[in-house]
Amino acid sequence: MYLLKRICTMLITLWIIVTLTFVIMHLIPGDPFATDSQMLPADVVQNMREKYNLDKPMAQQYLLYLKDLVQLDLGPSIQSKSRDVNTLIASGFPVSATLGLQALFLALFLGISLGIIAALYHHKWLDYVSMFIAIIGISVPSFILAPLLIKLVAVEWRLLPAASWGSWKHSILPSVTLAVGPMAIIARFVRASMLEVFSQNYMKTAEAKGLPTFAIVVKHGIRNALIPVLTFIGPLFAALITGTFVVEKIFAIPGIGKYFVDGIFNRDYPVVMGTTVFYSTVLILSLFLIDVSYRLVDPRIKLTSKGD
Repeated sequence: MYLLKRICTMLITLWIIVTLTFVIMHLIPGDPFATDSQMLPADVVQNMREKYNLDKPMAQQYLLYLKDLVQLDLGPSIQSKSRDVNTLIASGFPVSATLGLQALFLALFLGISLGIIAALYHHKWLDYVSMFIAIIGISVPSFILAPLLIKLVAVEWRLLPAASWGSWKHSILPSVTLAVGPMAIIARFVRASMLEVFSQNYMKTAEAKGLPTFAIVVKHGIRNALIPVLTFIGPLFAALITGTFVVEKIFAIPGIGKYFVDGIFNRDYPVVMGTTVFYSTVLILSLFLIDVSYRLVDPRIKLTSKGD
C-alpha cells in the first residue's frame, strides 16, 4: 500500500514539474528564432514555427508535449538540427554520471572521515582542523573554486589538464570542485550525529567492555549516524549524476549541464524542458531509493504511511 501511494505521489509530482516548466519557458520573454529571423525570410521562419508547434495555442502545445512525453519522446532540439533531445541526453548523461559518481564517492569518503575524526577528538585540535576545512568547503562556491583550481593546478603547476573531456585526468579537477561543498556538509552532519551516538548508553557499554575504538565506531557508531547523511545524499546524488551546470560549463565538459545552459541561452525550449524532466525523474527516484535504504540501515524504521 505504501509503495502504491508513493508511486502515485511521484507521478503527480513529476506532472506538476513538467507543467510548471512548460508554462515558465513559454512565458519568459524571448524567441528561439529571433536571431535566425533577422537573416531568414518570414515564410521560412513561419515554417520553422510550424515544425516545432510554436504556431499553435499554448494549451495545444502542452497537450502535444504531454503526448510525446508519455511515449518517452522529449522532442527535437531547435538549435541542434541533427540531434533530438533524447540523443543529447543519451550522449551527455554518461559523462555527467561518471563525473558525478566520482565526486559523490570523494565527498562521502572525505566527509565521513572528517566527521568521524572531529567527533572522536571533540574539542581537540583535530576537531577544530576538520571543522575549519568544512567551513572553507561550505563558504567557497564552485564558480570560484573551479577557476582557482584551473589557475593553480592546470596553468601554473601544469599538473592536470584545464578543461575538456578525455582521459581520467580531465575528470580530477571538476570532481574535486563538485565534491568540496558536499564533503563539508557531510562532515558536519556526521560529526553531529556521531556525537549524539557516542552519548547513547549502548556506546558507553561497548566502551566499558574494553572494545577497541575502531570496532565501536564501525560496528555501532557509523550505522546509526548515517540517517541524516542518507537524507542529504538523495538530492545530492541526483544533482551530481545529472550534471552540475556551472562546473560543466567552466570545464567545457560535454554533459547534460552544458546542454542545459546552452539551451537557456539559445531559447531551446525542448532541451531545457527535456533536461529538467530528466533531472526531476532522477531526483524523485533517488529520494524514493533513499527512503527504502533507511530500512536497510536501521531495521527499526518501517516504510508505512499514515493510516496503514
